[in-house]
Amino acid sequence: MVDATFRVKGLIDALPHVVLVLIMCQYCVKQQHPQRGTICLESGSYLMNFAGCKECGKKEPLKTLVMFTEEDVDGEELVTYKHVCPGCDHLVAEHEYTFRVEGNYQEYMMTCLLCGTAADSISILPGSPTENTSTF
Repeated sequence: MVDATFRVKGLIDALPHVVLVLIMCQYCVKQQHPQRGTICLESGSYLMNFAGCKECGKKEPLKTLVMFTEEDVDGEELVTYKHVCPGCDHLVAEHEYTFRVEGNYQEYMMTCLLCGTAADSISILPGSPTENTSTF
């Protein structure tokens, strides 16, 4: 049996293309890159961490712009998009989400100044003792 904590930490260490520092605004968030455990967002925003736009002062739900999905030959899927202020189009953060199948596991990773950093690994085998049974 594989220790799930080790697998999740290994996911973050194993992907050198994940860039944690992108063009973003550290003043618009309450906490930079909060640790989100296994909560990986493919879309949307973590608005509890949004302090408000430093440019115009508004604290409204952010727009999602320039959503791009790319899949490589190995089946790894990369989703990127920008969190933008709806009032002045100020760039708050760039969001990156990765999904891949590695052996008998589906692996998910997220990195974003606003939404945080997270990773999850779920067994694809039926009845696996490491199968994630959490309900959100």
